[in-house]
Amino acid sequence: MPTLENLNPHAPFPADRARQIARAFAPRRPWGNWWDYSYTRIKLGSDPLYPGAIAALRHHPAPVLDLGCGLGLFAHAMRAAGLEQPYRGIDIDAAKIRRGQKIVQRTGLAGVELQVHDLSAGWPAHHGSVTILDVLQYLDGPTQHALLNDAAGMLGPDGVLVIRSTLAEDSARGRTSLRADAWAHRIGWMQARPVHYPTAQGLRQTLEAAGLQVSLQPLYGNTPFNNWLLVARR
Repeated sequence: MPTLENLNPHAPFPADRARQIARAFAPRRPWGNWWDYSYTRIKLGSDPLYPGAIAALRHHPAPVLDLGCGLGLFAHAMRAAGLEQPYRGIDIDAAKIRRGQKIVQRTGLAGVELQVHDLSAGWPAHHGSVTILDVLQYLDGPTQHALLNDAAGMLGPDGVLVIRSTLAEDSARGRTSLRADAWAHRIGWMQARPVHYPTAQGLRQTLEAAGLQVSLQPLYGNTPFNNWLLVARR
């Protein structure tokens, strides 16, 4: 599959490329479960999350630790976009990790490792880049604060911290995001309920106090959600 070197960081993957990437998540038989394929295709084709995160990582060759990786879809998106950084993804959902591991093995995705890990109980040692994509709201305030400080300490000279999160705002987008997160938990896609949505000011204060330079911008594209992309580096 030819790589995409010039993705628009504020738009989702083109429909044909979203379909190609999602094909790895299709069942091997027509009568299998098509949920993962349908989810990944819709996610890639409608949400600018991964192009935005890829743009932030493109010129940072350090290994990537993806906290809350789910099925490991970001690793597939990275490789499709030509990023070759070693990737380790961790997530509390053992079923998603098992499915993701099988897909990595089946597709021969190089330099990718997926592990079961509960962020509420801590996180592994790492030195490089860190991504935290649509995860923070599932951690309480003190755990978020500790994670952000430790993630800042993980950054190597070529590392960058990339966060996509819904921010706490009393707005139409904010309320839609809360309802969508509650629905994802209700149907069983997310094991945990959201417990604490961060604020823009809180994220900035924590990371700047840790010695990082922070940029923050909307990354919701055509979706109705209140999602923002934060990129921090030394």
